[in-house]
Amino acid sequence: MTIQYLIARSGATPEFRAALEEFLASGRPNERIAFDSRRSPSVKVERTLTRLLEMHPELALESVSIVGSSGCEYYRGTLTAVAAGAQHRIEFYWDCKWRAEQQGWRDAFGFPDQIRAAREFGYDCFREWKPTVSVDAAG
Repeated sequence: MTIQYLIARSGATPEFRAALEEFLASGRPNERIAFDSRRSPSVKVERTLTRLLEMHPELALESVSIVGSSGCEYYRGTLTAVAAGAQHRIEFYWDCKWRAEQQGWRDAFGFPDQIRAAREFGYDCFREWKPTVSVDAAG
């Protein structure tokens, strides 16, 4: 599923939809999609947003902030989504090496073929997606 398909069927606000289009065009953080571009490559942020839209289409998303760290085969951190006045926090761990190991894929050197896993599975390499808290904005 593409991120465009998922946003079209989501409960995201018009403002968030516009921010997502801006992010997809620029790869940069904006007023409603916040992340540290030095620690969070835009391709990995996009994968995380895709997963959010897939797992939580019911949320009336207003904004998202991501605090993450990225390495060659991983991207992990915490996503905070604001929707209808509540904060939803999710701990995540995207790991294409883990996905390659799950598939039994090896590269020419005998290592897990994380490049193939990232290419073939894209955003679907999350080994962990754990909602941790959902709090009312007032509380």
